[in-house]
Amino acid sequence: MNELPQQVDVVIIGAGAAGLMCAAVAGQRGRSVLVLDHANKVGKKILMSGGGRCNFTNLYTAPDNYYSENPHFCKSALARYTQWDFIALVEKHGIPYHEKTLGQLFCDNKSKDIVDLLLAECRTAKAQVRTRCSIGSVQGRQGGYVVESSLGAVQCESLVIATGGLSIPTMGATGFGYDIARQYGLRITPTRAALVPFTQHKRQLERQRELPGTAIAVSASCGAGSFHEQMLFTHRGLSGPAVLQVSSLWREGETVSFDLAPDRNLADWLGGLRQDKPEAHLHTVLAGLWSKKLAAHFLAERGIESRPLKRFSAAELAEVGEKLQTWQLVPAGTEGYRTAEVTLGGVDTDAISSRTMECKSQPGLYFIGEVLDVTGWLGGYNFQWAWSSAHAAGEVV
Repeated sequence: MNELPQQVDVVIIGAGAAGLMCAAVAGQRGRSVLVLDHANKVGKKILMSGGGRCNFTNLYTAPDNYYSENPHFCKSALARYTQWDFIALVEKHGIPYHEKTLGQLFCDNKSKDIVDLLLAECRTAKAQVRTRCSIGSVQGRQGGYVVESSLGAVQCESLVIATGGLSIPTMGATGFGYDIARQYGLRITPTRAALVPFTQHKRQLERQRELPGTAIAVSASCGAGSFHEQMLFTHRGLSGPAVLQVSSLWREGETVSFDLAPDRNLADWLGGLRQDKPEAHLHTVLAGLWSKKLAAHFLAERGIESRPLKRFSAAELAEVGEKLQTWQLVPAGTEGYRTAEVTLGGVDTDAISSRTMECKSQPGLYFIGEVLDVTGWLGGYNFQWAWSSAHAAGEVV
């Protein structure tokens, strides 16, 4: 079973979300398909995603949820294979799921349900999948390509690169897809870790030593982007959905702004409480809004003394509210590809057909999924890009 066929119609390198989806679609068209992956099992990122329950798409998927040097590139594929199409596939396989927040859909049981779905679709399509297969070289031949691998050589008409980006190297992520792109003269837009926790300087971490494990709802902003979700204090810095989202917009040295009470104006709120509960201490009402730890920390950070609200003048309390509303931070950095959920940047989409994912200058060579310069928000958007781009390629390879 380890010996590869000498020739197939389509070779797909990468047995992740995009690779398996493309194999199923192409195979169901009657194409002979072979998927190769160097890992010991398929779909590793699927298995670990969503806390083990795989956030497989988002109800509100739209092109505006993606970053790219060419923001129009993703529109065609997303329009032709939508979140509703993948949801229908999930329902066809009887996989129970639920909406968590903000349109994010998760498996009720486990991420393996999505891997099993993809493998079942591949079996139906008679697409072969081989793991523990490292690729030695890829060479163009008349009418196609020859892929040299540790399991032998195979010739194909169409070659699909679905190897992902650089995020989470412990799971086998490499720059292989970028190497193939460069081999054929394609530009790689600058890559960086995205959807990744921030790190903070030692002095700041020391002041936050009581806070790791504490979460707070914030609105995190950087540049033109703003995300209203949870922020989590960690031993290395900051994480949580709001931080992961804004990390895709942040660049070294820039300031990130956190609105610590995004659902209210603290100056007005404290002024109202001064009238209604004049005996209440400032730290007590803030502890009710956040937590005792967070209230104590934010008051200390801003040098604000807690006393009964009636002992503040209206102007003083308004100033306190303004000081507490916003926290501005210049992160030390990020945790990098080690924990990043995705890679920002990738194969320049100007070289790729948005309809078919085929390289414009190299017939028969396709790039799909995360290897391309298309990066989604947190919340199922990157999986939907994998499904949509894979489907676009699978229909034509």
